[in-house]
Amino acid sequence: MTTKTTSKIGFQHVGSFLRPIELKQARSDFEDNKITQDQLRSVENSAIEHLINQQKDAGLDYATDGEFRRSYWHLDFFWGFEGVKHTHIGEGYDFSKGRSRDDTAILTDKISFDANTHPFIQDFKFTKSITDKIGGILPKQTIPAPAQLYRELTRGENLEALNRIYPDKQEFYNDVEKAYHDAIIAFYNEGARVIQLDDCSWGRLLDKKFLASAEGKKLVAENVQDIYLELNNGAVEDLPDDLTINTHVCRGNFHSDFLFSGGYDNVADNLFGKENIDTYFLEYDSDRAGSFAPLAKVSGDKKVVLGLITSKTGKLENRQDIIDRIHEAAQYLPLNRLWLSTQCGFASTEEGNVITEAQQWEKLALVKSIQAEVWG
Repeated sequence: MTTKTTSKIGFQHVGSFLRPIELKQARSDFEDNKITQDQLRSVENSAIEHLINQQKDAGLDYATDGEFRRSYWHLDFFWGFEGVKHTHIGEGYDFSKGRSRDDTAILTDKISFDANTHPFIQDFKFTKSITDKIGGILPKQTIPAPAQLYRELTRGENLEALNRIYPDKQEFYNDVEKAYHDAIIAFYNEGARVIQLDDCSWGRLLDKKFLASAEGKKLVAENVQDIYLELNNGAVEDLPDDLTINTHVCRGNFHSDFLFSGGYDNVADNLFGKENIDTYFLEYDSDRAGSFAPLAKVSGDKKVVLGLITSKTGKLENRQDIIDRIHEAAQYLPLNRLWLSTQCGFASTEEGNVITEAQQWEKLALVKSIQAEVWG
């Protein structure tokens, strides 16, 4: 992979945006069999084109589709793989203030990727057609990381299906890496040059309370960090030099709520030192994220985008406080390897965070203005 400069990160949002009212209504009408799949897609297409125009007007260099066709930031992508199906596990994730829905992904056969059947390829083709038509803005594709798929397939009763289909775990790892690699190349062949691997799997390994639990102790004993590294790095081996791979590490983002707390210290050697990506988008919007000291472990010439602006609330941060924190982070990683963004998307699930559409654009305007002041 080629070395890239901070300036080439450009102004990009983590990924998701609040779903507009008309899109939410269309999804509800489709679930109630009031409109067809084609009618729903027409509403989605219109909403995505409008969103891309908004992103260009906001000065972004890269646009996403806002994840408008998804219910979840991660599960919809998993459901598109061969050998994976949508099911319900009976309980959602327990966030700090409530529980999410109980959808999950479970194996039905060995996993593979088919560009002709995975819906995200056609979705990206549409996004790129709009950025091409508008001009002056490039498309960015977000997908959940391979480690996140491992997390979902080993969750609760899903693990029994995994063990039945893959008694040889190395075969499972190889198939996941190949499926992801094939997907990334398929996006690349359609014109994607920035692909982001969203990854909450590391987030739970930051939380002391979780690590003290029976599940946490089991993961530590299994050296799960090594598994995450093998899957994520295997997926991005031998990619074209002009393809940038981001990763976004989060502690949970559901309806302005969070799952885990803790600094990056105990994963820094592996995540920052050994994961073979170009750019980290890191949650740093609250004390739950810990100090900047682990940034000293970021290896090579990899870059870090500091998620200092929260997407969980609409209140704007104090501008000077953010600038001061950037310079604090620069004590551990040079300023020319740092950049700024929101800490996460505005709607990791279709429910969205508890902010307004106007507030999400105000947040991005603040990011852009601080970028211009600090980096010129």
